[in-house]
Amino acid sequence: MNKLEIKHIFMNYHSMLGETEAIKDVSFNVNKGEFVSIVGPSGCGKSTLLNIISGLIEPSKGEILVDGEKVKNMNKKFGYMFQKDELFEWLNVYENVLIGLKVQHKKTKENIEKIEEMLKEYKLEDFKKHYPSELSGGMRQRASLIRTLALNPEILILDEPFSALDYQSRLRASDEIFKIIKQENKTVIMVTHDISEAISMSERIIIFSRRPASIKKDVCIDFEDDSLTPLEKRENPRFREYFDAVWGELEIDE
Repeated sequence: MNKLEIKHIFMNYHSMLGETEAIKDVSFNVNKGEFVSIVGPSGCGKSTLLNIISGLIEPSKGEILVDGEKVKNMNKKFGYMFQKDELFEWLNVYENVLIGLKVQHKKTKENIEKIEEMLKEYKLEDFKKHYPSELSGGMRQRASLIRTLALNPEILILDEPFSALDYQSRLRASDEIFKIIKQENKTVIMVTHDISEAISMSERIIIFSRRPASIKKDVCIDFEDDSLTPLEKRENPRFREYFDAVWGELEIDE
């Protein structure tokens, strides 16, 4: 069942120098509960597409549908995680994860209990009174994700969510975040420059061309064992095959 439909998206920017074509006729669907990653050359329009999907900006042409309904402006069905965790340094973890509920006037007993459960489940309960500066990078990302999930979005948009972390922290964080997303049964679109990250976390990888971005290939990722973690997938023989296939498509575009 299609949860999200991206239909014939075009994006042109206008300046004193003329018109720049950023995205050219991009169409694909995402099923409910599916994890899809987008990879492509730097500056090809990946993040621009995420902003269009979530309703932050309007495309020059085309439409985005969620459950068959057209997305207009910012849509509460989306939860957005940016490259930086965007935690407020002057608030402790508990205050940070509550901020979205406060802003949207959803600080109900039920929602607070849900946050308490997630803090306990995802090993942040003992750090509720700690400030972001006292947390590791992976813990900050978990806190950021819990804050996003507190509003119960149906679709998560992840824009380079681990890029600010060092390599080892990035591996651990991708494992932890993947587990949380699967347990919460969310539909996900992630942009990443890291091919290994995309392969180990996704069920599909959409490969973009250079600007103007169009879809070069839509690759299905199947390790035949849904219980494998991202770290375990990296050790699987299929991992190298997928890596070579995706890298080959990107290299052709160099």
